[in-house]
Amino acid sequence: MLSKAGKKRARLPCGFFDKKADDLRVASKIITAIREVYELYGFEPVETPLIEYTDMLGKFLPDSGCPNAGVFSFRDDDEQWLSLRYDLTAPLARYVAENFERLPKPYRSYRVGWVFRNEKPGPGRFRQFLQFDADTVNTDNVISDSEICMMAADTLESLGLRQSDYTIRVNNRKVWDGVMEMVGLNGERQHDKRLTTLRAIDKLDKFGIEGVASLLGKGRLDESGAFTKGSELDAVTIRRIINFVAAGASTGAATLENLRKAIGDSSKGHEGLAELEEMYALFLATGYENRVKIDPSVIRGLEYYTGPVFEVELLLDIVNEDGRRVVFGSVGGGGRYDGLVSRFRSKPVPATGFSMGVSRLITALTNLGKLNKQKNAGPVIILLMDRDLEALTRYQHMVSDLRKQGIRAEIYVGNAGLKAQMKYADRRGAPCVVIQGSAERSAGTVEIKNMIEGIRLSQKIKDNAIWRKQSPAQITVNENQMVQEIKRILAIK
Repeated sequence: MLSKAGKKRARLPCGFFDKKADDLRVASKIITAIREVYELYGFEPVETPLIEYTDMLGKFLPDSGCPNAGVFSFRDDDEQWLSLRYDLTAPLARYVAENFERLPKPYRSYRVGWVFRNEKPGPGRFRQFLQFDADTVNTDNVISDSEICMMAADTLESLGLRQSDYTIRVNNRKVWDGVMEMVGLNGERQHDKRLTTLRAIDKLDKFGIEGVASLLGKGRLDESGAFTKGSELDAVTIRRIINFVAAGASTGAATLENLRKAIGDSSKGHEGLAELEEMYALFLATGYENRVKIDPSVIRGLEYYTGPVFEVELLLDIVNEDGRRVVFGSVGGGGRYDGLVSRFRSKPVPATGFSMGVSRLITALTNLGKLNKQKNAGPVIILLMDRDLEALTRYQHMVSDLRKQGIRAEIYVGNAGLKAQMKYADRRGAPCVVIQGSAERSAGTVEIKNMIEGIRLSQKIKDNAIWRKQSPAQITVNENQMVQEIKRILAIK
């Protein structure tokens, strides 16, 4: 695409974004806080590539023809399909399978990185986003599932959220298997309809009961006019499923009792219920019961979940673009996926994990006023007043002395004059600038202009003559006192 001047027009692909310095610093702060909690629980870091063979990502993704539905894919030189990773869990399964004999079992690891979705972007929905995962592989004990939920709660509180600001919603896919059995959607022949049904229920937070009911029936027409085909269930089946979704009560114990009544004689359903009861007992014993909610509506959309599933939901509301207050919703989730690693091995390899959506979490914390994107102070700028070798040598000594004391500093390396250099320092957020022309160099002094104090004083002094006379926030010191004076300025700031 060309501009009016005939040049290539600089533009980003839809659904992608650039990150500025302040955004990166905030993300680094959030990642550090999450990492500290994950490591407190004994998880170790590992990193997998951005690109995997498409068939390594799992049967829940397209794997025939041109597999670009949901993932970004391309062929390599030997005609094999490669894809940008869809999440961080499937690559972990491949990594564990390749290195199974060398890894400690159970294997506890965390990963942080970008994932990619070839989906329609929208407000707050991107094609590239940052996730932070933690997983325990080769364990079938629900202690590991419970700990994941506890760790998610501790992570949010480490970021400044109160217990009343969020909830960890927990369910079990085996319970839903029991429901699917009751309504006749069990078995391989009903696979596609069952998956469509579960994915419809997973949209409850987004579309509400009425929207989910439409997706369970003929389908749903959205605001843009796009039609999503539904599961085409009959009215009786839809009502039974909706009633089960609404089985949640004010306490975990009451919800568990409602589930017991709803799943009837399903052995699979009762297996899932027993796991939920054990997890809830652990939450009660450790004081997490007020942070965890047993919620029958939790599904998780991915097909590979096989047991406990959980979502992290922020309960605080925000003001949206239309000025209406809305609940922000989920910022993470996960669950048990006992079949994902087992695809590569002859024996079962049970696993459970959790993913925190860092990009979404940053958006939520910022909108909720929990995360202030304060600009970091820029570097001290040594202005380039003269360009002869003697002057350049003095400037280099100055900047080196500042850096040795741990002070960010740079020499202006452009070709502009003093006015443009000052403008540059202002745009960089420099706390102060150092000026040494030939006269100051002869006298062994430097001029230090306190940029922040200058801005403050300029707001008070309106008369230009007084401003010039007072020359506020600019002092002259001996060159050997420069570092000490700048330290004083930075300490005041």
